[in-house]
Amino acid sequence: MPPTIRIANLNAYKLTIDQPPERWEARATAIKEITPDVLALQEVLVDGALRDGETELERTERCRAEAAGIIERLAADCGLTATTVRADGTSGGIAMANNQHRGWFTAVLWNPDTVRAVPGGFRAHGAPDFWHGFTTIQLDIGAAVPVVIGSYHGDPFRPDFRADEARRLKGALRRTGGAKPGFVLGDFNAISAATITTPDGSTSFYDAEPYSQQDHDDLEYQVLEGTIGKGNLADRRQTEILLRRGFMVDAAAHLGAPWEPTVSHWEDGKGDPDPWGPRRIDLALATRPAAPAVISYQTHRSPAALAASDHLPIIVDVDPAAISRDPEASGG
Repeated sequence: MPPTIRIANLNAYKLTIDQPPERWEARATAIKEITPDVLALQEVLVDGALRDGETELERTERCRAEAAGIIERLAADCGLTATTVRADGTSGGIAMANNQHRGWFTAVLWNPDTVRAVPGGFRAHGAPDFWHGFTTIQLDIGAAVPVVIGSYHGDPFRPDFRADEARRLKGALRRTGGAKPGFVLGDFNAISAATITTPDGSTSFYDAEPYSQQDHDDLEYQVLEGTIGKGNLADRRQTEILLRRGFMVDAAAHLGAPWEPTVSHWEDGKGDPDPWGPRRIDLALATRPAAPAVISYQTHRSPAALAASDHLPIIVDVDPAAISRDPEASGG
């Protein structure tokens, strides 16, 4: 195992089976530039509509087969794998999850030369808990204990649902006496509640209020109820739940990394309309036992990354030797 492990995240923007070659190549190039040991992936997209004469079971099997094919192709192009291992040690399915009624998948990929899947460690979380799927897998990254890696995609439309998703997400990382060693990366579709201490000793949000000067129809999706037109305060309840009492830390704020947006680099018309402006909604969170292992954080901004998606990849480097067995280990 290498002395450090690189964990990255990419919302790949509607990654489909029939991608234009240049878009597919941009994604693969960006991933290879990062050289991740572990990659959390969102927005693998298939046609989830029920077709004429198709049963619900047939639709589910078709969607999963198509999504698995996309993920396997991307993994192969980038020198990664997403093939899980069953509890009996035999090869399992692809590490992916979706809400069964929707064709949007999340996934976890990894470098088989540096990381190993723990037998029986894969879980696919879907409806009714998540608008998109939440993929979790236990991986051997060279730490004293296996770590849980989660790939998450937050509900884009309902702040209340995002808060409920956070409770369910937190449940997947809980254990008796505290938190499992693990990392959750993804497109949270919301602003983080992480705070920092300013030079004068006061406390402020790491992510400043992005909506205070905005006035458009979509504010209800991101702003606290009752504050539209009265400051437009970002709804941060989702990460407030996850960060409470240091159960998890936001890697960027935890390290005091320079603030960088992960979205808004695509002008309207290139992708979906974006009324929001520069924001950081792609996050990397580490649980209490894993937080001391986080040694660096960055946003990957290259020509390939800028072309690949409306979300930029984020990268966290981790020292496996610093991951604690203790569920109540200090997050710093």
